[in-house]
Amino acid sequence: MNAVNAVNSPNPQSPLDTLAALFEGEGSAEYFGEDVTQAEHMLQAGALAEAAGAPAHLVAAALLHDVGHFQGAVTGRDLMENGTDNRHSHTGADWLDQWFGPEVTEPVRLHVAAKRYLCAVEPGYFALLSEASVHTLAVQGGPMNEEQVRAFEAHPGAADAVAVRRWDEQAKDPELPTPGFEHFRPLLAALLRPA
Repeated sequence: MNAVNAVNSPNPQSPLDTLAALFEGEGSAEYFGEDVTQAEHMLQAGALAEAAGAPAHLVAAALLHDVGHFQGAVTGRDLMENGTDNRHSHTGADWLDQWFGPEVTEPVRLHVAAKRYLCAVEPGYFALLSEASVHTLAVQGGPMNEEQVRAFEAHPGAADAVAVRRWDEQAKDPELPTPGFEHFRPLLAALLRPA
């Protein structure tokens, strides 16, 4: 049974078991030509947030920021690979909303906007992007214009999204020691919405 069917079945898996299955299954796939798998990338982002002393909700957002790329969760990577924005940030946040509050889902929703924002306002940020990230930036609308920058800066979740985005870009190192999903399970469990 795939993760979506498990969620929709009469006796669904726990949310954390559903997420773990995605990390262990689809997460082992290559990640847009990066040197890490999809799961390694997300686990590294969570670990970087944790190492930075980020609050639990930001560690969770960093860990889960790309869940929208998983076909078992939301929409998958096929559109992105074919040059169409799959809006994984929004669909991933919407999917996670069934279990987590906005303190987790909004940085996920805004992490693509944060990349576009940083490329517009921070000299040198574009040069930090991987080849795959440069490609997806173009698909996602490119750097923000001045009006978009102002709107993003006015969003109450902008600072959290920028933090997640920075960990996102750093989380592509095949040599970086990376904890498994189980390492984050207690942190995620504490953030789950009451059933």
